[in-house]
Amino acid sequence: MNNNKTTKALALPTRSTWIGPAAFALLAFAANSLFCRLALVSGGIDLHSFTAVRLASGAAFLLCLVRWRQPGKSVGGHWKGGVALFLYAWLFSIAYVQLGAGVGALILFGAVQITMFACSWLKGDRVQPRVLAGMLIAFAGLIALLLPGANAPAAASALIMVISGIAWGAYSLIGKGSTNPLADTAGNFLRSLPLLLIPAGAAVFAGHANISVPGLLYALGSGVLASGAGYAVWYGVLKQISAQQAATLQLSVPVIAALGGVMLLSEPLSLRLVGTSVVVLGGVGMALSGRKVKAM
Repeated sequence: MNNNKTTKALALPTRSTWIGPAAFALLAFAANSLFCRLALVSGGIDLHSFTAVRLASGAAFLLCLVRWRQPGKSVGGHWKGGVALFLYAWLFSIAYVQLGAGVGALILFGAVQITMFACSWLKGDRVQPRVLAGMLIAFAGLIALLLPGANAPAAASALIMVISGIAWGAYSLIGKGSTNPLADTAGNFLRSLPLLLIPAGAAVFAGHANISVPGLLYALGSGVLASGAGYAVWYGVLKQISAQQAATLQLSVPVIAALGGVMLLSEPLSLRLVGTSVVVLGGVGMALSGRKVKAM
């Protein structure tokens, strides 16, 4: 009996096994915000075409990767994963027309955190007091950012980004049941492709379809590197951590995106954004400190 307990304890994933891949995935998430803003600010591509190129290139890259690394292995995934991925990506692009990189990421991942915590709680998972306190502090930072004021984001775009965050939270929760992260991510991307007829039709109807070489490169960078590779790695991380921890980790992305927006897009670094980012990161640190990862 003691031997079984020892074996189970040794099998528990330690922080060192997932922290590196998690850091890569979080950097990829921030890069998506920057790629999207770079593409839309430059006017090199319309938001609908950006979404289409992003998902299509991500699907092609992942399919080639599956064929190379896992010959004979069929793609996995689910239709619900494909739908959640599409909704997140399309609404993400729509919202970023008016939102800065850091502000958009803060709204997005604030909604992600709330979605994942709520679903975890509804499933009956126990929430430790420290984790709950950290989540509430981070949520308070998000609310402070969204309050009306001179630096408040556009309300409609903020709401769209919230819905995008809910879709990404659902996508992350679906990924916790993944047995083959690479094949499942590839399958989800492939299943999102038929839905691209919706933004394609919107672009044609609105007469705003536009693709330049720089815009295409930004969309390919978002699809292949930040989305395809980043999401496959993230699905692997999700197998080793709890839903609460996954939700909290992602709240570090807005700070990375905000710094990138300042350096690459000359976006203003307002005191409001700095203050709310500090509050959010403080909540993240509190939620993660002292927690042990459970086997999933």
